[in-house]
Amino acid sequence: SLSVFDNVAFPLREHTRMKRKEVRERVMQRLSDLNVAQAERKLPGQISGGMQKRVALARALVLEPEILVYDEPTSGLDPVSSRIVDDLIAETSNKFGVTSVVITHDMASVFKIGHRVNMLYQGAIEESCTPNEILKTKNKVVVDFLQASGVQTETH
Repeated sequence: SLSVFDNVAFPLREHTRMKRKEVRERVMQRLSDLNVAQAERKLPGQISGGMQKRVALARALVLEPEILVYDEPTSGLDPVSSRIVDDLIAETSNKFGVTSVVITHDMASVFKIGHRVNMLYQGAIEESCTPNEILKTKNKVVVDFLQASGVQTETH
């Protein structure tokens, strides 16, 4: 029931004492940064899925966090849209100086945007290394997962 503008403004209204004008400026800056300012008056259901993701990112960034956590950001997206989301995550990290923690099963995303990989298995970290190093692992659990994901490892 909230417009794009009001969705992005919500955290500022709830967690700061910013004046209306400051809220408007910050929200419009974030919407502009993410190329969705033209949708400020629309409802989320009136914009595309890609725009919805950008609006959600604007809302997450509006409080200027140091860390953003993405939980399966490419889930349910086609491969082209998934790579666009990857680019958006990388661009956001660089542009806003925010650390991104991405929880994903999408190995293409891992290799495209990851700087460090922590592979979890049964609630514990099974492997922690760079994306290139994970290709050389001899850890059977990790090798099996990578191969099941269509990733060629250097050990097999």
